[in-house]
Amino acid sequence: MNVTQDLSFFALITNASIIVQFVMLLLLLASVFSWTYIFRKMFTISSARSQTEEFERSFWSGGNLIALYQDTLSNRRKGGGHGGALERIFQAGMGEFNKAKAQVGKGATIDSSGLLDGARRAMRAAYQREMDALESHLAFLATVGSVSPYVGLFGTVWGIMNAFRGLANVQQATLAAVAPGIAEALIATAIGLFAAIPAVIAYNRFSHDIDRLAIRFESFIEEFSNILQRQAR
Repeated sequence: MNVTQDLSFFALITNASIIVQFVMLLLLLASVFSWTYIFRKMFTISSARSQTEEFERSFWSGGNLIALYQDTLSNRRKGGGHGGALERIFQAGMGEFNKAKAQVGKGATIDSSGLLDGARRAMRAAYQREMDALESHLAFLATVGSVSPYVGLFGTVWGIMNAFRGLANVQQATLAAVAPGIAEALIATAIGLFAAIPAVIAYNRFSHDIDRLAIRFESFIEEFSNILQRQAR
């Protein structure tokens, strides 16, 4: 290490120790994967929101529920359904309610509460499946956001340790002698923050959006259950 050493960003990375380079590579991979999941989740949530709004307009337009149910099944078989998660929750509840009513028509003894409980359980199961799909990869973003700074700090500590060890081979310990090694090490922390900050921001934003969708789904389940309860009577 000397004063004339190249201190460009690329040179600092290539001149770093193997351990520090491995830490940088690990953080860069984590950043690439997190950005991939960020864009995928962004489109997924945006699509889920628009599909939910579209189905809510169809549901509350005052049309016949049986006809709406048949339309959603027809669109689903054709691969052209646009209701998304809320449509599938509706299909689960309405389908179970119709099956129970068909059994009553064949002589089975099922009271109104039994008809409603079956539909609610089906909607809750569909709701959990949809929430699991929406929340996928959020744990990865949370992990990258919380762990990356510490991984980068590990690379920095290791690099600084090697920089000070290199002073043993220098007759005169000056800042110019140790500065390149410290600069190489600090890049690991910078890359760690580069990976962590977008992941934390995206995680908080997506969690908020998914919570809002969950509230809409739960409200729909309660409102639809009230409609089914009136029909069961």
